[in-house]
Amino acid sequence: MSLSTFSIRIVTIIFLILVIIFSTASQLVSSSVLPAALGEVDGLLTVAFLDVGQGDAIFIETPDGAQVLIDGGPDGSVVRELSKHMPFFDRTLDVVLATHSDKDHIGGLIEVLERYEVETIIRTENKNDTEVAALFDTFQNTEDAAVHFARGGQLLQLGASTTLLILSPEGDPTDWESNTASIVAQLQYGESTFMLTGDAGVNIEEYLSQTYGELLQSDVLKLGHHGSRTSSGEMFLDTVSPQYGIVSAAADNSYGHPHREVVENLNDRGIEMLETASVGTVVFKSDGRNVWREE
Repeated sequence: MSLSTFSIRIVTIIFLILVIIFSTASQLVSSSVLPAALGEVDGLLTVAFLDVGQGDAIFIETPDGAQVLIDGGPDGSVVRELSKHMPFFDRTLDVVLATHSDKDHIGGLIEVLERYEVETIIRTENKNDTEVAALFDTFQNTEDAAVHFARGGQLLQLGASTTLLILSPEGDPTDWESNTASIVAQLQYGESTFMLTGDAGVNIEEYLSQTYGELLQSDVLKLGHHGSRTSSGEMFLDTVSPQYGIVSAAADNSYGHPHREVVENLNDRGIEMLETASVGTVVFKSDGRNVWREE
């Protein structure tokens, strides 16, 4: 129910008078009225690994109402998936982050930039010499958004309660191989953490493990490169030590993702693997202490 509807009721007028008298109460109400009126903020962090076929797309909504999309899968199916998690009238995103310029990560972002008003775009200087990469640049340039290049150590504040720490790339990745140039980031809300890896390979994983150590520990790990054997090395799995491992890939994909070695490494460590190919979009909620999967 909107604030204007409430305001016509006498009981609410009385309440508002009392709120003005007690300034502390006023601050508490003012911080929650607008999100409640929009009907989207429930005091929980939402992280949805969207089912977009052979690709990555992750939608995040913080307890403060900030909305973030990390990657967009290979095509416009990401827009359909977003509509399941955002109100039909909501055509804004606070942040769009493109981990790297491969089609299975930015193909769908082209339609997102066309349909949504985006406040901030985070990306790297690394580019593929492909039509889809050029098209992404075109739509980025026509979007009235601030563009930032990711660097290890940057901290993005998503509202008052949630942060996104950029872990990689360390330095300018312009000339790097595209998967190696992937943005790796850790999302944190209270004691709850999510490790989001793009397509970063074992070499990057080992560097991060040696550099950050136990700070990488996370409840949920988005497995690098769709569960390929080129990622999710044993050192990284031991360092992150997640409860859940997410494979974002298409059913019966031609790459054989997830690879047998990765599945076995997760099983050996008691990590529960969830595949978008078999269960569809995977949604997690967190209250800042506990993380659970929303069925």
